[in-house]
Amino acid sequence: MAKKKKMSLAYQPVGFVLGWSGGWLAGLAFRKTWMAIRHEEDAPDALDKDRSWGEVLLAAAIQGAIFAVVRSAVDRAGAKAIERSTGTWPVGEKGGRD
Repeated sequence: MAKKKKMSLAYQPVGFVLGWSGGWLAGLAFRKTWMAIRHEEDAPDALDKDRSWGEVLLAAAIQGAIFAVVRSAVDRAGAKAIERSTGTWPVGEKGGRD
């Protein structure tokens, strides 16, 4: 049990870097996706007066979906890499960030 606790603490900096990298990657993927869908460089912001509700909510839904998929993929890949290199899964039995 102590080894699991140590691994979880040791994984935190790695998880932070992976999370930051995943956020950057998700942002890039969203910008590319929005450009492909709407042929616009800037996605609508919730407070953009000139955009419709539909545009704002569509952008938010797409951005949320991309972020969730990229975050899960990056977290999973990082955990698998740690497990391959150490033989131990980096978080407790319940796992997860939530």
